[in-house]
Amino acid sequence: MNKRSKRYKEILNSKTKDKVKAKDLKEIIELVKKNSTTKFDESIDVSLRINLKQSKGGDLSLRTIVKLPNGSGKKSKIAVLCEQDKIQNAKKSGAEVVGSDDLIEMISSGKFDFTKLICTPAMMGKIGKHGKVLGPKGLMPNPKLGTVTNDIEKAVKDIKTGLVEIRNDKDGNLASTIGRKSFSSEKLLENYKFLVETIKKEKPDTIKGEFIKNIFITSTMGISYKVGAK
Repeated sequence: MNKRSKRYKEILNSKTKDKVKAKDLKEIIELVKKNSTTKFDESIDVSLRINLKQSKGGDLSLRTIVKLPNGSGKKSKIAVLCEQDKIQNAKKSGAEVVGSDDLIEMISSGKFDFTKLICTPAMMGKIGKHGKVLGPKGLMPNPKLGTVTNDIEKAVKDIKTGLVEIRNDKDGNLASTIGRKSFSSEKLLENYKFLVETIKKEKPDTIKGEFIKNIFITSTMGISYKVGAK
């Protein structure tokens, strides 16, 4: 049985004293920041549960991208797979790993440590057979997510300046960062509202009633506060 740390117990006691019950959203964000007591710059995260049940057809599967207005604060190691004549431009875009057939060989060996993969349309035919390696890691390029494109510079810039991917699991849970504890409460609040409104717009007509069932805000090593769907 896992034992709770002294730091965690202190935060939990602090939450009990605060007696927060989905009050002012900015106040909740400030409490999450206050209870982010580790030495590193913790991520401030939002977890939501959405209604998957459609009146027609199967359950909804939501997968989209959100460009947070104030960025995510998350550092991504980006790889670009492209044709030989585009390699120099790809390197200038700011990508950490750039290659063509040599990068495919690296991927096939499973020895890679990048966190995002951008691919040009011409190279997708070669990368397709490596879906079993990339798919489980969430790295398979996808045109809908902006990672299959000829505009490499824009794709790299978008990821580095706050583009985040969100997708639900089979139970309707999805999560996303809205920044870091070093962000001001105002910036976190703006990112939060933008994220939630973007998800609400993804609700299809075939789903009846409230789309977002509940929302929680937490930090990497902190405890969560329930916000609600409003």
